[in-house]
Amino acid sequence: MSTSKNFADKVVLITGSSAGIGARTAIEFARYGAQVMITGRNADNLSEVAKQCAAVSPNGLKPLEVLADVSKDSDCKRMIETAINAFNRLDILVNNAGKPAISAITDTTLLDKYRAVMDTNLRSVVYLTHLSVQHLEKTKGNIINISSVMGIKPETGMFVYSMSKCALDMFTKCVALELSPKGIRVNVINPGGVKTNNMSGIGLTAEQIEAIYNGLSGKMPVRRVGQPIDIANAVLFLASDEASFVTGVHFVADGGVLNAI
Repeated sequence: MSTSKNFADKVVLITGSSAGIGARTAIEFARYGAQVMITGRNADNLSEVAKQCAAVSPNGLKPLEVLADVSKDSDCKRMIETAINAFNRLDILVNNAGKPAISAITDTTLLDKYRAVMDTNLRSVVYLTHLSVQHLEKTKGNIINISSVMGIKPETGMFVYSMSKCALDMFTKCVALELSPKGIRVNVINPGGVKTNNMSGIGLTAEQIEAIYNGLSGKMPVRRVGQPIDIANAVLFLASDEASFVTGVHFVADGGVLNAI
């Protein structure tokens, strides 16, 4: 019997799950029986995601909603403590929260951008992993980090973001080696262009964003941009027992774009 879609009795913490990939991932874990803890900075969005999770949960489980900013160490600590206090276990940690940034080496605000991106995309993952180990060792759980193909292939004007994701990829591989003897698997997913609201956070208009996605579609061998469900499906596979022999890998989900350009 397939175990890839069976997460009954599992506790899953997903950062940045108030929208986009994180939200869809939370909904899919809920659909297949998990007790989900969702986190983000927008209370209204979290509430809406929680309703969608409860609606598809086989047992009507309502997610635990935690308003938090992963760039703050105190919030990271509170997230883990809240999960353990509520459920007395943690099985799966999905480090999904991310911050994009357009940057040039000549930017006068370069260091501010660098700090903000690194605190969200890298420091939070390192700290949440550090805090989670003792709990994941008990459940023989696993960690999935959400990176980007920009951590593999550089893009003009995105060097700070690309650096953060490249470092995240290497962190994943190193920690996978360290935590394997404890029975903890650690993997990273590198999405290509996925249609979310992420780009609105860097000041682009709706028209500019749509033009970017239309341009990406033409470059994709599969002739479409990704959707959050594409990445959520990859997360669920890597989190499942069917991936029990998989750790320390880059799971590239990019519609083939790395091979095409």
